Amino acid sequence: MIRSVMFDFGGVITASPFEWFDRYEREHGLPPGSIRRLNATDPEANAWARLERSEVTFDEFCDAFEADAAVAGLRVDARELMSGLEGAVRPAMVEVVRDCSRRFRTACLTNNFAAVELPARAETADVLALFDVVLESRELGIRKPDPRFYELACQRLAVAPDEVVYLDDLGVNLKPARALGMTTIKVVDPGQAIAELYAAIGDQPPPPAR
Repeated sequence: MIRSVMFDFGGVITASPFEWFDRYEREHGLPPGSIRRLNATDPEANAWARLERSEVTFDEFCDAFEADAAVAGLRVDARELMSGLEGAVRPAMVEVVRDCSRRFRTACLTNNFAAVELPARAETADVLALFDVVLESRELGIRKPDPRFYELACQRLAVAPDEVVYLDDLGVNLKPARALGMTTIKVVDPGQAIAELYAAIGDQPPPPAR
């Protein structure tokens, strides 16, 4: 029996940050996919991973990320790149979160970072307020796909992994959740993901937001 629904944030509730990466690369003449490849290099120890675990300050991250990019033959303005990272909120997915929060224990599991230069939008705070718990890598000092992240979410909601449906846009983040016993849904097309979620919980999606 499903008792909990858990959501990633960027790429699920908001548009994927990869869309911004693609735009940044086009606008700055970088090879397609180069930012993602940079982040995939030494993924647990690179500048991005250390920022999301709050092991470096934002300024330290920017210096380290730009240095890593230079080694890869890329010229990147880290502050400009990070300024566009937060994608537009997906209203249909927000309605799904709202609906699930009425009937299930809900959690948001997000790899994120703190930077006074990049204040969070009020809209983001409104969405996060819908969840019973919000787990942020910057506060925990661990990040997905570390299995401890998912285990902690289950502990905080007092549910077993096999009672959870988890949505994320990255397969690498879904793999450990699935290994723990969660029902996992990869969000590529939001509409399809919503249909899969409601099939998993045995119900119909809420009507479109007006």
